[in-house]
Amino acid sequence: MVQASVNKNVFEIQLEENGFKVNNEFVSWDVQKLDNNAFHIILNNKSYTAEIVKIDRGGKSCIIKINGKHYPVELKDQFDLLLEKMGMNAAASSKVNNVKAPMPGLIIDLKVKDGDQVKAGDTLLILEAMKMENIIKSPGEGVVKAVKIKKGESVEKNQILIEF
Repeated sequence: MVQASVNKNVFEIQLEENGFKVNNEFVSWDVQKLDNNAFHIILNNKSYTAEIVKIDRGGKSCIIKINGKHYPVELKDQFDLLLEKMGMNAAASSKVNNVKAPMPGLIIDLKVKDGDQVKAGDTLLILEAMKMENIIKSPGEGVVKAVKIKKGESVEKNQILIEF
C-alpha cells in the first residue's frame, strides 16, 4: 500500500491483480503513454492529460500537471507508514522532545549522556530485541536533557529512553 497526499487530501492506494483501489474503492481507468513523462488517462468517462513535471525520489514527492494544473504529491510507502506508526518518523519535527522505545528489548549500549549535543542521525543507543541489535538514532538536533535508562536495563515499548 502507498499513501499519497495531494493538496492536504490523503489517498490510500493499493495495487490489485486487475488494477488498483483508492481508499478501498476499485478504480477502472485506461492509460496511454504519450512520451517519457506524459500520459493520456480516461477515468470515469472523463479524459485527462497528465505530465510528471518534477520528481524528488529521495524526498518521495513529485509535481504532476493534470490538464494544465500543477499538483504537488507526497508519497509514503509501507515502510514510511510503519515507522510513522511506531513513532519513529524522522520528518515529524526538527525539534526533538524525547526518544521512545520502538519495541520491548534490552539496552546493550548507550552512546550519549546528559548534556551531550546530538545531530540528526547520530547513534543514541543500541536496543536488542528478538536477538537483533537495533541502532536507535536521533531524529533531529538537540541537547540531551536526561538519559532515562541504563546499560543492561530492560525496556517496554513506548517507554521514554532519552529526553531532549
